[in-house]
Amino acid sequence: MVDDWNAFLAPYYQAVSEIKVKLKGIREEYRQQEKHAPIEFITGRVKTVNSIIEKMNVRQIPVDNWIEEVTDIGGIRIMCQFVEDIYETVDLLRQRGDFNIVVERDYITHMKDSGYRSYHIVINYPVERIEGRRGVYIEIQIRTLAMNFWATIEHSLNYKYDGDYPDALRDRLKRAGEAAFSLDKEMSEIREDIQEAQDIFHHYRR
Repeated sequence: MVDDWNAFLAPYYQAVSEIKVKLKGIREEYRQQEKHAPIEFITGRVKTVNSIIEKMNVRQIPVDNWIEEVTDIGGIRIMCQFVEDIYETVDLLRQRGDFNIVVERDYITHMKDSGYRSYHIVINYPVERIEGRRGVYIEIQIRTLAMNFWATIEHSLNYKYDGDYPDALRDRLKRAGEAAFSLDKEMSEIREDIQEAQDIFHHYRR
């Protein structure tokens, strides 16, 4: 399938690194203008070879078109304080001219059955290499801190049970997801007070 995985994955590492720098630049620009930054922090990763092969096997992805099917080899995760920040960040990404958005999936408005909430965007990002320009797919997940906490726990449980949760645990996990989203909604209700308090805090830390 791939003769040299290091060479194959190198553009993905480059893309993730470049996108993180650009997103941090957006966040810094908001802060320099003393505005609330919708982006709280950013993480990124590139899938391991074993993880790529495992995903192909689980989803029975044919070898001849696996690059088009496995669109999350490179991944960026954007954390936001408020649900409203997620959609502001999505609008910022839509306005950019340095990549093309291929897919958008709103799992916040349309929650998964498991209770999972997040906003997913798959982009085709052009990477400049010695041999020329190459477009790679990068998946960007945008979520609140509460959504990320739930997703991290769910991910760990998925490994333990291999996706086949006991019914009682599945129900409790879904209720926990609903509770996390209730917290997000409550935080949105008092958003102005929170931001004002944060502005005062940052002012006195200077």
